Amino acid sequence: MATRTDTEPTGGAYVDEFRAFLEDTWLGYALVLPSVVLMGIIIIYPTLRGIQLAFYEASLLNPQQKTFVGLQNFAQMAGAPAFQTALWHTVLLTALAVSLQYVLGLGLALALKEKVPGAGLFRSLSMITWVLPIIVMVIIFRFMTQTGFGPINIVLSSLGMETAAWFGQPGVAFPLVVVMHVWRNVPFYAIALMAAMKSIPETQYEAARLDGAGPLQRFRYITLPQISYVSMIMIVLHVIFTFNNFDIIYLSTGGGPLGNTEVLATYIYKQAFQQYAMGYAASIGVTMLLIMMVFTVVYAHLEARD
Repeated sequence: MATRTDTEPTGGAYVDEFRAFLEDTWLGYALVLPSVVLMGIIIIYPTLRGIQLAFYEASLLNPQQKTFVGLQNFAQMAGAPAFQTALWHTVLLTALAVSLQYVLGLGLALALKEKVPGAGLFRSLSMITWVLPIIVMVIIFRFMTQTGFGPINIVLSSLGMETAAWFGQPGVAFPLVVVMHVWRNVPFYAIALMAAMKSIPETQYEAARLDGAGPLQRFRYITLPQISYVSMIMIVLHVIFTFNNFDIIYLSTGGGPLGNTEVLATYIYKQAFQQYAMGYAASIGVTMLLIMMVFTVVYAHLEARD
C-alpha cells in the first residue's frame, strides 16, 4: 500500500496555497484597476464613441438628434477635394519632418558621442527646444518672420532682398511649419540616439578596427543595427505625433494661407466646430486612426524582419 511521505502537501496545504494565489492575484488586479478604469474613461470610451459617430449624420448644434447614414460620411470624405489636399499635406509634412528629424538627430548624436569641447553643455541645453511650450515656439518663429522688425526680414532688407510676412506666403508657410517641427524635435532624437550608442560595447568597435573596418563600415554594421530598436520607437512615436499634430499648425497658420498648410487635424476641427458636422468629422478621425494603425503594424513588422 502506498503511503504519504512527509514531503507531500496535504489537502489543507493545497487550500492554503490556492488562497494565497488568489490573494496575490486579486491584489494585483486591485492595484491595476484604477488605471484601467481611467484609461477606459479618457481613451477607450471616446474612441469607441467616435467610431460609432462616424456612421451617423450629427450636428454639434443638436447633438441629441442623429441619423444613421452608414458609409455615407466616408464616401463624402473620399470625394472631397479639401480632404484630399489635407491628407496630402499631412503625409508630406509627416514624411519630411520625421525624415529630417531622424537624419539630423542621428548626425548630432554622432557628434555628441565624441569628446568635443562644449558637448556636455550642449547636451544640457539641447532639450530646451523640446520642453518649450508650443505656443512659445510659435511666437518666437512668428516674431522672427515679422515684417518691419523681425530679425529675418531685417537681415534680408540689409541685403537688398524682398521682405514679407512669411507665414502669410503660400509658398513659404508650409516649409516654415516643417522647420518648426524639426527645430523642436531634433535635440530629442539626438539625446535618445546618443544614449543608445553609448550602450554599445567599445570592444565591438575595437574588434572591427582590427579587422580593417573603416568608419562607415563600423557605422553600417555595428552602430545602426544596435540602435534600430530605439530608432523604431522614435520614428513610430513621431510619425503618430506629427500625423495627428494640431497645435503647431493651428497656432501658426490656422491652415492658411489659402489652405496651403491645411492638415487633417485642422480640417477635422473646422468641420466639427465651425461647420458643426460632427459625424463627418468623426469619419475623418476614424480614417486617421486606421492609417496610423496600418503604418505602425507594417513598420514594426518590417523592423522585426530586419
